[in-house]
Amino acid sequence: MTNKKKFILFDNDGVLVETEKWYYEANVKALKELNLTLELDTYLEIMARGGTAWEIAFAQGVSKEVVDKQREKRDVFYQEFLTTKDIEIQGVKPLLKELSQNYKMAIITTSRRVDFDLIHKNRGIVDFMDFTLCVEEYEKAKPAPDPYLAGLKRFNAKKEETIIVEDSQRGLTSAYNAGIECAIVHNEFTKTHDFSKANYHIKKLDELKELLSTL
Repeated sequence: MTNKKKFILFDNDGVLVETEKWYYEANVKALKELNLTLELDTYLEIMARGGTAWEIAFAQGVSKEVVDKQREKRDVFYQEFLTTKDIEIQGVKPLLKELSQNYKMAIITTSRRVDFDLIHKNRGIVDFMDFTLCVEEYEKAKPAPDPYLAGLKRFNAKKEETIIVEDSQRGLTSAYNAGIECAIVHNEFTKTHDFSKANYHIKKLDELKELLSTL
């Protein structure tokens, strides 16, 4: 017998908004000022396991002090991109509106609250959510299970009533470690990640409705 899902926990970046590319570009720009090149392949490998782009700087003997300064610059670059680039994913809002009639939903992200609020200002996506959790609001970030377990607790939901929607290996690992079923939505940016632990795969977010009807 299948357990009907009642709760959906969404990752944010790459699932509900197209921001991952711009986070990468912000890192590239900040590292370039240190005469360091951040290749996309390297970045994707780092992100998949939950590392940080600054590993490249540390490997070249750059001090923590300099890295901290560049990290702050990276955050500024990223916020600049968030306010000037088109980060919308087609069809997200109509889908969420429809799903919100039958499911309780939340966003669980490793974004900082300041970036998250900037992303979602006047976007209307969070209107369909019961709550949102950012990196400051739980113990350990993905790939640890903490973010999704915190979401579960907040809903007072059972694991089998819940499904997670992710687009990255790091997020999938977090879901897997939390013992919650996970659907991976295809994203060009994370296509090289290892998704072998995923329970379901969808090409586009709007396929989620059909998937849920079968569970």
